[in-house]
Amino acid sequence: MKVILQKDVPGLGDAGEVKNVADGYARNYLLPRKLGTAARGDSTKVLEHQKRMMQRKIDKRNKEMADVAEKLKALGTVSISVRVGAKKKLFGSVTPQAVANALKDLGYPVDKRKVELTDAVRTLGNFKFRVRLAEKVIVPMALEVLADKDSKVEEEEYVPPAVPQTEAAAPEAAAEAKPEKSKKSK
Repeated sequence: MKVILQKDVPGLGDAGEVKNVADGYARNYLLPRKLGTAARGDSTKVLEHQKRMMQRKIDKRNKEMADVAEKLKALGTVSISVRVGAKKKLFGSVTPQAVANALKDLGYPVDKRKVELTDAVRTLGNFKFRVRLAEKVIVPMALEVLADKDSKVEEEEYVPPAVPQTEAAAPEAAAEAKPEKSKKSK
């Protein structure tokens, strides 16, 4: 069944796209939730009107997202404070949800599904990520992961190399290692 998406559907497409989906998926999920409308082939006028209306919505949305993209580009870097343990390792990792929450705190409500981390973030430092606001509106940004002020960052301790045993201690260790001989009875 052909469906015109009314809203963004994760894993399927963005609003305004015409997708061919299974009949049951359309009838039981997309249509009842008003995520899409059926694109009927018998009424081309209705389909063309729906396409024009959806194109207007897409253009309006792209314009709004382009404005948001300019603001995000001006922001540039997002800083996140996380708990760390010994050797500056994070408890867990920084997820797209954490980045979306940080952006929300800065006044930019972004859905976590729109945040794309290029690498797994498990250490302190600077990382790159992208925010996909719309199909053709992608904003590259930087992520700075800092230690939380309550975290106690420990430096690696110096461990001296093992000292070889002296010759006096070596025979005692060798005597302990030899099993005692037992007498065999005849």
